[in-house]
Amino acid sequence: MSTRWIEGNDIRLLENGEEFFPRVFACIANAKQEVVLETFILFEDKVGLQLHEALIAAARRGVQVDVTIDGFGSPDLSERFLASLSDAGVRIHVFDPGKRVLGWRINMLRRMHRKIVVVDGTIAFLGGINYSADHLADFGPDAKQDYSVEIHGPLVAEIHRYTHTTLAQGHRYERSRQWWRSRKQVRAIAKELPQAGSAAAMLVVRDNGEHFGDIERHYRIAIRAAKQRIVIANAYFFPGYRLMRELRRAARRGVDVRLILQGEPDMPIVKTVAQMLYHRLLGAGVRIYEYCERPLHGKVALMDDEWATVGSSNLDPLSLALNLEANVIIRDREFNQVLHGKLEHLMQHSCKQIDRDELGPLRGWPLVRSFVAYHFARHYPGWASWLPRHVPRLLPALAHRLRPAYANHTDRTDR
Repeated sequence: MSTRWIEGNDIRLLENGEEFFPRVFACIANAKQEVVLETFILFEDKVGLQLHEALIAAARRGVQVDVTIDGFGSPDLSERFLASLSDAGVRIHVFDPGKRVLGWRINMLRRMHRKIVVVDGTIAFLGGINYSADHLADFGPDAKQDYSVEIHGPLVAEIHRYTHTTLAQGHRYERSRQWWRSRKQVRAIAKELPQAGSAAAMLVVRDNGEHFGDIERHYRIAIRAAKQRIVIANAYFFPGYRLMRELRRAARRGVDVRLILQGEPDMPIVKTVAQMLYHRLLGAGVRIYEYCERPLHGKVALMDDEWATVGSSNLDPLSLALNLEANVIIRDREFNQVLHGKLEHLMQHSCKQIDRDELGPLRGWPLVRSFVAYHFARHYPGWASWLPRHVPRLLPALAHRLRPAYANHTDRTDR
């Protein structure tokens, strides 16, 4: 995959499930040739069942449908749910379903955390929203705040090729002539796409091969280049030392640096870990806002008045050094302005700004914690490289093969 700016795209920001799900389901309903979908979480709730219905309807009218779910993130799908998809012709792939060892699942690291949809090779969706009801406001106080984008234009061809490359690399069980013939057909759909708008954009991924640190590297490049403002809203914030150093340097040279982090996290440890870095960031002039209305799940950022990113990657060790992630980086004033308006509204109406004086002096146990956190951030990218890296392994979601790995699982937290 080439990392390059691609001109001529129309990119629309979608906020939360209320905007995201209707657009995805409508595009699937209108699909004529192909739907490729990747997600970390697919639950068998009202959202998952709606997606289930849309995929079956598409497959029954002759659309080629490939769905990839993560073996750790989507563990509770019933045999009936999977079998009805398969019977309709939907090809369901599971990224590393794993096996239990003494009752424990050990496949927690290097997950497939991307959320991508490509329809007919001409429309793509990419962001942080999973297929679960907790991305809708009516879920209650635990409903998640999140973002995705809908993309039209030449960038879709790049995303489309990437999803098929992943399928080709991951499969070791499927090499039929019919599959290769269908791949050739759908590639032709996105071979040449006309310009659809004014946005330049690029697909940036993190994998365990050639693109080990690409997402973090693009963040650092943009932070170094920023002259006026940086706004980062990220659910799980514990970046590497170099990224944190760039944020502090930007604030010290007069850039307005603002972080929107979790104030009501779905996992309390998330807030505790992020707070270990507060003294160092606030001391450099970074402003920190904790989003307190509900759990923050977004992974978005903007720099100055053109650069922005939306994707699946958190700024923490799992996303930056272990998981398979995908972000879109956008260079467009109009999109930047729209995203800035959304984030400004959060800061003004749903956030508490952290006052350095309220944190108290950094001494005793807080000092020890901050020291350990700082040095862990400095070294964890190197430590992560020592862990085993495996080639993505996709297996068919046949119910009789997956049930032992999926049974009795209760952890439903996406990061």
